[in-house]
Amino acid sequence: MYKVLGRKTSGNVQKVLFMLEEIEAAYEREDYGRQFENTQTAEYKAMNPTSKVPTLIHDDLVIWESNTILRYLASTVAPSLTGETAGQRTQVERWMDFLISAVNPGYMGTFKGSRQSPEERPPEYAGLVKDLIAQCTLIDGHLDGKSFFALDKLTIADIACAPILKRCIGFDIERPQLPNLERWVGSMSERPAFQAATG
Repeated sequence: MYKVLGRKTSGNVQKVLFMLEEIEAAYEREDYGRQFENTQTAEYKAMNPTSKVPTLIHDDLVIWESNTILRYLASTVAPSLTGETAGQRTQVERWMDFLISAVNPGYMGTFKGSRQSPEERPPEYAGLVKDLIAQCTLIDGHLDGKSFFALDKLTIADIACAPILKRCIGFDIERPQLPNLERWVGSMSERPAFQAATG
């Protein structure tokens, strides 16, 4: 039995729930983070010193960082969701790293700014939106003719990216059409596991 600590509205928590649902693993989830104001306690910090979500508890093991959790699950119970060789795994995991290093700054800036009035937005907002569009355009090109990010099958790359990229293309911003990314998001959104994780 796995225990997930984290609010269901968090995109990073949704990644973990998507995977657990996809592999039909037994788990329970408890609300932690933001409005619950319970990640700053000494008890939680002892498990996860970042005071962020998600945290996964599996028997006596405590794991934090959502992509690390996905890698752990793939390596222990769902090897079909990653590559068979080290080389194949690089094709999967580079997109998980790209999400964090390249997409996340623009995503977070646009997410925060989209909830503010134009007068409240920081000066760097326009640049963050521009950068997000650039990264999404790169992804759109990569997905041309592809159903999945890597290896022609569902992997933890798709699972990691889906909750975040669905939000990215849903922002009320001016952007070009991204037909391949939009098609891929639509395909991920149709999966029962994704719906259970994000609904």
